[in-house]
Amino acid sequence: MPLLLLVSLIGATVGGLVARQRKAELQRLNEQLRQINTALRRQAKIESYAPTLSYAPVSGKISESQVIIDPKKEELIFHLKNGKNFLRNQALEKAFLEFKIALGLAQDVKDPIEEKKAARGLGASLQRQGKYREAIEYHSMVLDISARNGEESGSTEAYGAIADCYTELGDMERAGKYYDQYIARLQSD
Repeated sequence: MPLLLLVSLIGATVGGLVARQRKAELQRLNEQLRQINTALRRQAKIESYAPTLSYAPVSGKISESQVIIDPKKEELIFHLKNGKNFLRNQALEKAFLEFKIALGLAQDVKDPIEEKKAARGLGASLQRQGKYREAIEYHSMVLDISARNGEESGSTEAYGAIADCYTELGDMERAGKYYDQYIARLQSD
């Protein structure tokens, strides 16, 4: 009997040590992922201000009468700018409302680029409010619009934002899958 007790005690000790090592490894890995994510977000934020900026030579000034502006498109841009300002100033509910209006307008004028901007803004405002499940829906909408139109701008950030939401919800498995896609896209861009 003492031999059985000794074997079970050794087994419990080894099991406890292994569990403690796994916990420490997971915490270390999680911290590394957070640091990588922070660095990548910083880099993406810098690059997203003007990723495809090209300067055109000045050939003359275009008068306002030559520019034709659709009133719905003008209203759409107005709401996107307001939403962005509210988001920047942490007025998250107001930002959500502006982006919601912008999304409807973008769908009306059938502009997928502006539709993605509005969906991204909706996701960001919800994410900052702690409404992660709803935020995932809008960030996923960005991916759907990209797939539908074959235009991938903003998709990398959407993968990162979805991964962050799943991390906040504690679903590390799904978060890991989206972080993998996020990192792969960053490396390929």
